[in-house]
Amino acid sequence: MNQANVAIGKYRWTICSLVFFATTVNYLDRNVISYLRPFLAEAFHWTPEQEVIDYSNIELAFKIAYALGMLVAGGIIDKLGTKLGYAIATGLWSLAAIGHALATGTGGFLIARVFLGVTEAGNFPAAIKATAEWFPQKERALATGIFNSGSNIGAIIVPLTVPHIAEKYGWQWAFIITGIVGFVWLALWFLFYEVPQKQKRLSQAELEYITSDKLEPVEESKEKVSWIKLLSFRQTWAFAIGKLLTDPVWWFYLFWLPDFLMKQYKLTATEIIWPCALVYMIGSIGSVGGGWLPLKLINSNWPAYKARKTSMLLYAFAVLPVLFAQQLGAINIWFAILVIGLAVSAHQAWSANIFTTVSDMFPKKATASVTGMGGMFGALGGILLTLLVQKNMFVYYTKIGKIETGYFIMFCICGASYLLAWLIMHILVPRMKKVEL
Repeated sequence: MNQANVAIGKYRWTICSLVFFATTVNYLDRNVISYLRPFLAEAFHWTPEQEVIDYSNIELAFKIAYALGMLVAGGIIDKLGTKLGYAIATGLWSLAAIGHALATGTGGFLIARVFLGVTEAGNFPAAIKATAEWFPQKERALATGIFNSGSNIGAIIVPLTVPHIAEKYGWQWAFIITGIVGFVWLALWFLFYEVPQKQKRLSQAELEYITSDKLEPVEESKEKVSWIKLLSFRQTWAFAIGKLLTDPVWWFYLFWLPDFLMKQYKLTATEIIWPCALVYMIGSIGSVGGGWLPLKLINSNWPAYKARKTSMLLYAFAVLPVLFAQQLGAINIWFAILVIGLAVSAHQAWSANIFTTVSDMFPKKATASVTGMGGMFGALGGILLTLLVQKNMFVYYTKIGKIETGYFIMFCICGASYLLAWLIMHILVPRMKKVEL
């Protein structure tokens, strides 16, 4: 921390740490099932055909519920405020995570995933709102990149721990343990969080720095802005379509990477631990680095929106090598891991910036609502991609027996999505214009 930051104060980074922790817990809870698939297949006596269909349906149930949750999550967060809204969401999704341990078959898992999906929808609207409240515009992409790297940390922790927990104690304990962690976060949240104007631990110098580029008051607004009004703005559609096209790619890696490694390279549930962990370790670099680049450009007197869009275009190109993942993997599996890791890293860099465009373009009172709307569109894209994956994997694995063809189709989709999303966003919002509400 340089001398200027020491003089200003750094309590805002404590808040960023809390949001990072919450995002890590969020991804712990949603990702556990990806590494329990072989244990569940054995416990529930799934045939290969049932495994593809039932696992896809469980994943689909989560995404449908997540999309429905996003219909209301942002508005609820804006209405209740960040502190209470985030706490309620995390407490409920932690209970849902523990509830998976009670499932005795596919039906039970479907119910648990629905509850988890609805409640986990609150994380990103609350996280983006907290970032808008606690950081000046030029630091938001960096702060977003840091807290969003929690999704990578969660994805790293899961393969390193869950298979071992399942083998030693049973798959139920993997859900119970990860769910309990959410209540640890809840205690810390109530202890350390408050909006800047009410936070007694915050210095006056840091409060002035946080609000230095804001035209609106720092006091947390609980005014609700209707979806009808928000949907009338091109800025809303730019964010929503960007999420629609790129969120599903991240979910594809999250839920299907373990299966790809096991099917393509004949690895066991424990042998995929380090390959999967490495992918998300590389991804965490992109998450933080993705926020650093626009900050550097802004500090070099670039307009904030131009800095973000230029950065996002570079990240969209960085995804393209994933098209050759299988060809490189034919030489050595670690080449495939590295190129998938690069794609995950580029996605996280992209994600840090697309989230920040919301607080760039909308006033604080609407950030959670718009983030929720974009999250809903992202979940809808995930649902469509899941249906495509299900069809591909059923045909190419259970019928034709060529799983590599099914995954090649998916990697092509993953590689092209970001450039298409950037182009549409640029057409809709070619230059920065703040929405007035």
